[in-house]
Amino acid sequence: MKTLEELGRIDGALVAFEYAPDGKLVEYRANSEIGSEGAALAAQFCATVTMLFSTLAGAFTRLSDSAWIPQHGWMYCGGDYTVCIGGNRGVFIETAKADFNQLYKALVSEKGREPMRMAA
Repeated sequence: MKTLEELGRIDGALVAFEYAPDGKLVEYRANSEIGSEGAALAAQFCATVTMLFSTLAGAFTRLSDSAWIPQHGWMYCGGDYTVCIGGNRGVFIETAKADFNQLYKALVSEKGREPMRMAA
């Protein structure tokens, strides 16, 4: 997994951050004027959504008899921005500049789990 400094250098990245499971901001690197308060709010938001997806993945695994756990990451695009989460780290990025394969590789990909190729 990339460091926060490396994540923050991805083209279009506004903020790269790490958070604790309870949503507390651990650390962040910003390329915008988000500030510590904005980064803390982003961390809380992402921890909450991660918890929701973990709950849904567990339930869907039982209902579908398919492997949806453990959760590796998630992504949301809306308006002009995208948030990409892998584990307890994330990047808020301008969607127009986002390379989703690069983001997946930086945040989620591990040996044996190659990124799914996404069309531009």
